[in-house]
Amino acid sequence: MKIYVPLDSAAKAVGADEVAAAIRSEADSRGLDVTIIRNGTHGMIWLEPLVEIDDGSGRQAFGPVTPEDVPALLDGKMESLGKVEDIPFFARQTRLTFARCGVIDPLDLADYEAHGGLVGLRRALKMSDAEIVAEVTESGLRGRGGAGFPTGIKWNTVLGAPADQKYIVCNADEGDSGTFADRMIMEGDPFTLIEGMAIAGIAVGATKGYVYLRSEYPDAIAVMNEAVAIARKNSVLGVDIFGSGRAFDMEIRVGAGAYVCGEETSLLNSLEGKRGVVRAKPPLPALEGFLGKPTVVNNVISLATVPVIMERGAQHYADFGLGRSRGTMPVQIAGNVKYGGLFETAFGMPLGELVNDIGGGTATGRPVKAVQVGGPLGAYMPLSKFDTPFAYEEFGEQGGLIGHAGVVIFDDSADMLQMARFAMEFCAVESCSKCTPCRIGSVRGVETIDRIARGDAAAIPLLTDLCETMTEGSLCALGGFTPYPVMSALTHFPDDFARQQEAAE
Repeated sequence: MKIYVPLDSAAKAVGADEVAAAIRSEADSRGLDVTIIRNGTHGMIWLEPLVEIDDGSGRQAFGPVTPEDVPALLDGKMESLGKVEDIPFFARQTRLTFARCGVIDPLDLADYEAHGGLVGLRRALKMSDAEIVAEVTESGLRGRGGAGFPTGIKWNTVLGAPADQKYIVCNADEGDSGTFADRMIMEGDPFTLIEGMAIAGIAVGATKGYVYLRSEYPDAIAVMNEAVAIARKNSVLGVDIFGSGRAFDMEIRVGAGAYVCGEETSLLNSLEGKRGVVRAKPPLPALEGFLGKPTVVNNVISLATVPVIMERGAQHYADFGLGRSRGTMPVQIAGNVKYGGLFETAFGMPLGELVNDIGGGTATGRPVKAVQVGGPLGAYMPLSKFDTPFAYEEFGEQGGLIGHAGVVIFDDSADMLQMARFAMEFCAVESCSKCTPCRIGSVRGVETIDRIARGDAAAIPLLTDLCETMTEGSLCALGGFTPYPVMSALTHFPDDFARQQEAAE
């Protein structure tokens, strides 16, 4: 009998380690021949710890499971959820990047290969640099970390840049509220990230890579370090990948937790051992990046998606999506929601369907009031925008952004003036302080919103002007995008700002 218990941080936070220990103890006391496999999570967080039992007839899911449930679980008296792939939340997904997450033992390279792993890398080793870059370009893959810049164009720039050394840097500094896709893939399927980075290195002529991983992810750090060692031992990394004569190696670097280090140039400064402040552009990192050398900086999900593109071909991936938003996006549904978790789907699903149908509405049962998409710098979307397709340009047309695809849900008890204040306060706390609009503007923004809260209606035009200055004058997206949540709250929820004035009167 094989029993799968997730080692993912979300599952561990609600007792997965204790459940695994209870299963081991109970099985030993009964003399049962049980193999416990610590897999990644399938992403249905409300069901964690989600335990699967395979007695030879297929994996049956049970959850949430507590240590006290273990005797009934082993007695066959606990109600099964059926197969994971038949659970409605999971069944409606299009799993490409996350196809193996929750299925395999994340540190078993043979298991990874048995489920389609390394096919893309082996194919890439038989192609020229330009052919690999063309494949990624034709797939339509865009950056999954925020900006949505075409991955193939960035790779082509680095490929064409003459240098004695080039680098691949993976941005794993996942700091947006309501996001966990990077962590989930690193803890549940780390070899897909390693494979993607190796393919990127081969494509652009880079022989060294770094994963810049946030210190708040200790489990991901441990899994990634072990996975890199396993990959190196099995010639997935090193001076002679699979005997091809091509070289690529990588290491894990841990950041200290600054939100601004999610911005690529600030990340590069931190990676070099400098203070994490934003660099002016140009020069672009693709030309002068890490240590002044041409550098590909991509998000975890961008790089982890490359293996499936190389395995199945550019057209297969490009066939999913909407408009210029090709492929799939791992949407992370969080906040006040009934069914929170990761939902990978092709671009184009309406926001309202994600919130109400997939997410099940609010956990409190109260009406949904607003949804913030794209982390703390994302706009608040009201119900009137719920027909907006989940795609880059379509969100941009509505004054929003997808970012890292975190979807945080609020019910009708939320005070949107206070949420606008939080956005400015967050910017003030996290600013690297290099540029005046961000450093000073965010502090003035908090003060101005406090004036509005005290009933000073004359401060509203001032707040609008301040947001425009921050948008136009900030050096990076932290100051430049902070006005998104502020102005969307003011525009779509004016009653929450008017109530403060009425109270003052």
